[in-house]
Amino acid sequence: MAKGRVFSGMRPTGRMHLGNYLGALQNWVAMQREYDCIYCAVDIHALTTMTAQETRNIGSLTHEMVLDWLAAGIDPERSVVFVQSHVPEVAQLHTLLGMVTPLGWLMRVPTFKEKVRQMQETEESVNYGLVGYPVLMTADIILYKADTVPVGEDQVPHLELAREIVRRFNFMFGPTFPEPQAKLTETPLVLGLDGKQKMSKSLDNHVELAATAEETRKRILTAFTDPQRLRRTDPGRPWVCNVYSLHKYFNAERTQVVYDECTTAKRGCVECKAEMAEAVNRTLAPFRARRAEFAAKHGYVREVLAEGARRASAIARATMAEVRERMGLGNP
Repeated sequence: MAKGRVFSGMRPTGRMHLGNYLGALQNWVAMQREYDCIYCAVDIHALTTMTAQETRNIGSLTHEMVLDWLAAGIDPERSVVFVQSHVPEVAQLHTLLGMVTPLGWLMRVPTFKEKVRQMQETEESVNYGLVGYPVLMTADIILYKADTVPVGEDQVPHLELAREIVRRFNFMFGPTFPEPQAKLTETPLVLGLDGKQKMSKSLDNHVELAATAEETRKRILTAFTDPQRLRRTDPGRPWVCNVYSLHKYFNAERTQVVYDECTTAKRGCVECKAEMAEAVNRTLAPFRARRAEFAAKHGYVREVLAEGARRASAIARATMAEVRERMGLGNP
């Protein structure tokens, strides 16, 4: 039985952090055992919200992010790893899908309105790329005839729009694309060091996977814990503590001990954070060793991405030949 094909992508934001690792990267690595996987650095998507100055760094940000993917266990022999803009057929398919996608569908997307609010713009002043983001996302997936997309439950409505676009295209021009199915993945909410918001680079409340052991320790020691625990002798409430939540992922065998000692005031928050830092460093030591090894290979990431683009392009060209034929455009 043929394997299903997975497509997933990330914006090139540079080095990954603990939230990225727990929320997506671990799932990506695991899916390689069951699926043919295509993993993409979606640099065109990133342009929708980047300034002209920020785009100048997109190459180095992509390099650092892909280095983390490889160190985490993404295998370029098994998976296709490439940069979105290196396969120009995605822009062609995006344009053609735009001809069959009603504008009303795009204006109703909840994330569009949220992005407009975050950017403090009006719907009339945002760029077309932000409005057409779901169309480009659909092109990303179906250009490679992917049938499976890993998503969290909150992202299922976004994938449903892609499925609607596929259904409309197939109805108008004949069966061409599989309707991509959601593969629900457990995406834990990893709070940042501030203990209030999701871990994020933009909020500077994150811990980078590639940080040194000492940098990791210093960062974690700044984390907020239980705001009601004012003294070392006060019993803690681990169920409201973001550091305790990380113990479940990086220090699982000690979770009950940490819980008991916290709730009975046998340990303080500084001790808890120090043990957490040690556990994170212990878990990430193999990752950091592999990353250093790959980084030392001059041109290695560039070679991986070039080979990935070659493999992705072969699929993309075949798809576009079929699409043009279906739409009556013919092939050059």
